[in-house]
Amino acid sequence: MLLVAGTALAQGRNSEIGTWKLNSAKSTYDPGPRPASETRVLEVWDKDGVKAATTTVGADGKTATRSYTAHYDGKDNPYVGTPDYDTIALTQIDANSTRAINKKGGKVVLTSDIVVSADGKVRTITMTGANLKGQKVHNVSVSDKQ
Repeated sequence: MLLVAGTALAQGRNSEIGTWKLNSAKSTYDPGPRPASETRVLEVWDKDGVKAATTTVGADGKTATRSYTAHYDGKDNPYVGTPDYDTIALTQIDANSTRAINKKGGKVVLTSDIVVSADGKVRTITMTGANLKGQKVHNVSVSDKQ
């Protein structure tokens, strides 16, 4: 069942809101390498949307920051800070599940299914698509709520 835009967030039931740190031991990245660390901060934005900022330290030690603001309406929104994609479209499935579609130049390059555990402590993102090198991507990123 798809929630009507704004209902879950307006009532404070979006379980994604908060700070999440990558649990590297439980995550898999194909192709690798896995990041050394990653922190995602998600905040309520515009009553029924989300403001997200991610800081990643790569396996090479380089730090990168990316961000977006979006409603859960399936419409494309700018995604800043990554060469892999330039937009994100979010659809909230239920209070614990979201689908994100990333595009580059209007073409879908990555689909992410995001699920927060029933107890609200673990966030799992299963990403499929392709990177800029044309390699197939299948990443499972597991994060713990801080």
